[in-house]
Amino acid sequence: MTLPFDGAISKFYKEEIPDGVREAIRNAGKNDILAQSYPYDTRMDKDDYNDTMKRLQVELMKLQAWVKNEGKRVAIVFEGRDASGKGGTIKRFRENMNPRNCKIVALSKPTEEERGQWYFQRYVKHMPTAGQITLFDRSWYNRGVVEDVFGFCSIGERQHFFTQVPEFEKMLVDDGIILIKLWLNVGRAEQLRRMLAREKDKLKQWKLSSIDVEGLHKWDAYSRAISETFEASDTAHARWTVIRSDDKRRARIAALRKVLNTIHYANKDDSIAIRPDAKICGGVEIWNPNG
Repeated sequence: MTLPFDGAISKFYKEEIPDGVREAIRNAGKNDILAQSYPYDTRMDKDDYNDTMKRLQVELMKLQAWVKNEGKRVAIVFEGRDASGKGGTIKRFRENMNPRNCKIVALSKPTEEERGQWYFQRYVKHMPTAGQITLFDRSWYNRGVVEDVFGFCSIGERQHFFTQVPEFEKMLVDDGIILIKLWLNVGRAEQLRRMLAREKDKLKQWKLSSIDVEGLHKWDAYSRAISETFEASDTAHARWTVIRSDDKRRARIAALRKVLNTIHYANKDDSIAIRPDAKICGGVEIWNPNG
């Protein structure tokens, strides 16, 4: 079987990952949680997950109807390390919603024209209009983390971003946009386990990029950049919500509950749209650079 990037992920696992991480992956069962600091030992029961997710999906329909009827604007930012579960979580938000009123924005690298514009300009045009929900699959925070780690921006450009991002987000909120920022945080062993699975799955190999492969070698650089980004952008008007995503099922439920619990929409069922599990979901204080 031909592996993408000449099997670079498998090679990293065999030859370069710290021994403790390799052993954690090698000895784990399918449903075992790899991060020792994670508050649960195994994944959430599948039947419990499906039952809870079904009820949350009904609440999302109520939320979308309220957004449309009231002309509200909702922007949800999904950020996190590679393989942290952003795509799967976005899918659970989007799968039953009316696509006319809920769109996903996943921008590729900027064009030559966009590189000459104000950094936030290409994101502004994708902000939701009245009655719409926009899901940002990565966002303007590329500059705070990925661009810094890979040297795609200068130190000055990044500092300018940090100066402007609080005011940029304050303008969005002051204009009536409901802005929710989610950071999915995955441990190093779980990240690599997921990437190894993608490498071997022909239906998921498209998710891998050269950035993903190179990023495996830059765990500490990512940790530093994430920490600096939180420090600069966790503000009173636009707080970060950190979700520990080593268990995808619990993470998806926490993400949906965070959004549903935050927004005061009509006919909310308070028995299901409850606060997310505080053991895995909270502010930046629960972020752990090791996952």
